[in-house]
Amino acid sequence: MPVPWEALIPTALLVSMFAVTGTLANVSFRAQNQWKPPRYHLEDFEVSLMERDKKLTGHLRGQTSDPAIPQPPSSS
Repeated sequence: MPVPWEALIPTALLVSMFAVTGTLANVSFRAQNQWKPPRYHLEDFEVSLMERDKKLTGHLRGQTSDPAIPQPPSSS
């Protein structure tokens, strides 16, 4: 049985477009998350820590050793 060589080019194009799309989506998600993998199955404690990190650094994944919330600059 002969191999249908004509079908290999569209198949390769289709597979490569899915791979490119998946890779670009992964890069986009990680870039929005400070190049860290996404978090799944969060518990209440982890959510509270993420809220604390958001207040301290301005981002859910940012962490700092300074326990005080930074004050915005005064507009006077």
